[in-house]
Amino acid sequence: MRERDEALEQYRATSEVLRVISNSPTNLQPVFDTIVKFAPRLCGANHCVLYRFDGELLHLVAHHNLPGELLEMLRRLYPMRPSRMHAAGRAIMSAAVVEIADTLSDPEYQQKVAVLGGWRSMVAAPVLRNAIPIGIIVIQRAEAGKFPEGQIALLKTFADQAAIAIENVRLFDEVQTRTRELARSVEELRALGEVTQAVNSTVDLETVLTTIAVKAAQLSSTEAGAIYVFDDAKQEFRLRATYGLDDAVVAQLKRSHLGLRRPLAISDAVKRRAPIQIPNLQDDPSAAVDIIVRAGFRALLVVPLLSVDRIVGALVVRRKQPGEFPKSIIELLQTFAGQSVLAIQNARLFESVEARTRELTASLEDLRTTQDRLVQTQKLASLGQLTAGIAHEIKNPLNFVNNFSALSSELTDELNNVLIKERLSPEGREEVDELTRLLKENLEKVAQHGKRADSIVKSMLLHSRESSGERRSADINALVQESLNLAYHGARAEKADFSITLKHELDPNAGALNLYPQEMIRALLNLVSNGFYAANKRKIEAGDEAFEPVVSAATRNLGKTVEIRIRDNGTGIPPEVREKMFNPFFTTKPTGEGTGLGLSMTHDIIVKQHGARIDVETKLGEFTEVIITLPRDRLATSGMEPE
Repeated sequence: MRERDEALEQYRATSEVLRVISNSPTNLQPVFDTIVKFAPRLCGANHCVLYRFDGELLHLVAHHNLPGELLEMLRRLYPMRPSRMHAAGRAIMSAAVVEIADTLSDPEYQQKVAVLGGWRSMVAAPVLRNAIPIGIIVIQRAEAGKFPEGQIALLKTFADQAAIAIENVRLFDEVQTRTRELARSVEELRALGEVTQAVNSTVDLETVLTTIAVKAAQLSSTEAGAIYVFDDAKQEFRLRATYGLDDAVVAQLKRSHLGLRRPLAISDAVKRRAPIQIPNLQDDPSAAVDIIVRAGFRALLVVPLLSVDRIVGALVVRRKQPGEFPKSIIELLQTFAGQSVLAIQNARLFESVEARTRELTASLEDLRTTQDRLVQTQKLASLGQLTAGIAHEIKNPLNFVNNFSALSSELTDELNNVLIKERLSPEGREEVDELTRLLKENLEKVAQHGKRADSIVKSMLLHSRESSGERRSADINALVQESLNLAYHGARAEKADFSITLKHELDPNAGALNLYPQEMIRALLNLVSNGFYAANKRKIEAGDEAFEPVVSAATRNLGKTVEIRIRDNGTGIPPEVREKMFNPFFTTKPTGEGTGLGLSMTHDIIVKQHGARIDVETKLGEFTEVIITLPRDRLATSGMEPE
């Protein structure tokens, strides 16, 4: 019965230890505490101590029922090297179970420990892994004498369980370490993939280099990253991409002249063609490092960016903790450095191709401009010939019609005077008066339309003739002001009661442009005159005497362009009219008030002759604003002749 109870208790203790082992895959202390609790009770001992052995020293890790004074002494003594003064040391050195039947009769054993502990006998069982001791379990008893073989065997079982627990934790740690390594490898591969994608998907050097700097800093567990590009002309490294640096620090680094001849880590790395690290920046004599030391950084790693035959730049990561960088980090950043070299070379090649493309595009644009000018000149020449022919063929008969209609009108008056002398019946007199009146009215209409035809011919000649004057520098504000004055006085000369409010807002920085002044004034006159017409038309149609017609002109300096705005508060332009307003011979004015050539001529002067842009903003019943945008560069450098 007693043997059965002991066996049952041993089974429960073993099961409890195994349960704790399974529940503590990463923590050995609960396992050790459980072993030292059950081992002395089941092995007929009073005390128990468990040590870990690291191959050199013994470490006290768990104990049960030790007197306080002894425990204090053990904590002072351990860790310590194994020796024959203790049972644990002998078990470590022999890798076998050691039993001391009577500590008082053992000359090698340290008696003070036995006296403080109050024990006379003990057994030490080594915890083995592959026959190599990694720990020791020691049980002590107050009585002298040997321990039964069953109790020693049970102690060895507890030692085996401790070995299992230690091995489980070791394996778990190895798996965790390997998992972290694999996760890091995956992260590094993903980062390299992102960098490769950035290199392949864009030629924007800043984007690519910033991506590399960010990933390099993140994967190297540093707080900041930067990429410098080498300027061959100045023989200096220029900061092109950063991560984790304050704007003030970046500004200071950009102002620093990092040349090859200065004693800097970046120049040394390039000269050696190998990475260089500074574990503690406070020990580095370089003055340039002061900037980042003041920013709180204590260590840096520089990886040179090199091609076969030239210096490309450098990749730098900075850390706020001093210390050396692991070899794996250096190798990783060397991979990033290769990507950076590829990105910079690709960007430089693209910039070269893009610059050449811009040159070819500019040349093509010049050729197209020249071609358009030639075509326009040929069209105008053809139109000039046509209008000259029209003038030759139509002018004389048109003069004949105009002259003889006026003469016939006068003859009608004379005929009336002659018929007055004749004796006619009242009915005959009335009929003659009616006929002569109708005849005179018809002749006046013939004269009116003859003059209209003559005006159209003159407008066609004016529209088709080549530009007058020569290209020269002219103050744009002066041209606008002169156009306003000419248009106003011309309108007053035509209608004495003409009234309108003129406003102008001229930018004093508009400056002078190289253009055809007389042609530009012609174009602006047309626009201002149309504004006069639209504003007065709105007043007439509204029948509102309080309405004030206003036309305003404004200029504005936009840097590479100059803007001119002519605005009226007139009737506005319907969409269907706006689409055709610059077409030749298109007009919405009543017959006799417009030829439809003014805006067409204005468009040709502004767009074709001066290479500018003309836009129209309008709202029915409220306003119309014409916006002219004149490019400075083209006007200043173009050799285009007048069209």
